[in-house]
Amino acid sequence: MNSEFTIAVHSLVFLANLPDHMATSEEIATNVSTHSARIRKVMGFLRKAGYVSTKEGIGGGFILCRNPDDVTLGEIYRLTCHGSLKPSWCSGDEKNNDCIISSKMDKLMGNVFADAEKQMELYFDGYTIGGMLERIKAYGCPELNNEQLS
Repeated sequence: MNSEFTIAVHSLVFLANLPDHMATSEEIATNVSTHSARIRKVMGFLRKAGYVSTKEGIGGGFILCRNPDDVTLGEIYRLTCHGSLKPSWCSGDEKNNDCIISSKMDKLMGNVFADAEKQMELYFDGYTIGGMLERIKAYGCPELNNEQLS
């Protein structure tokens, strides 16, 4: 998994807390605790996929253009890092036909990682951006439950 997933979820939850308001990449970056260039990269994926819209210039920024209760973390995972669960290297050597273990381990582990990723996606499909915002509001901050987070 890569950090784009976490950045995307954090950014969308932040925007969900600002309904009908735009946020600049700098504002989002400050909240996420990363560089604004990373935010612009991730927000570019989200814009192309129809989750946010943008306005350039003074008063511009990013705004959530989907209902946060309809956006699942599974969708965001598939958009930002699908297939990243499997490591780039796996043990074994499929050309080593003399050994059934060595010649088949990469394929076997590939299937195991693919199955694990499907299970993880199903798990993430059970969470929405709106639900994440509600959970954050409930985390030991009763004074924030009826206020916008900033």
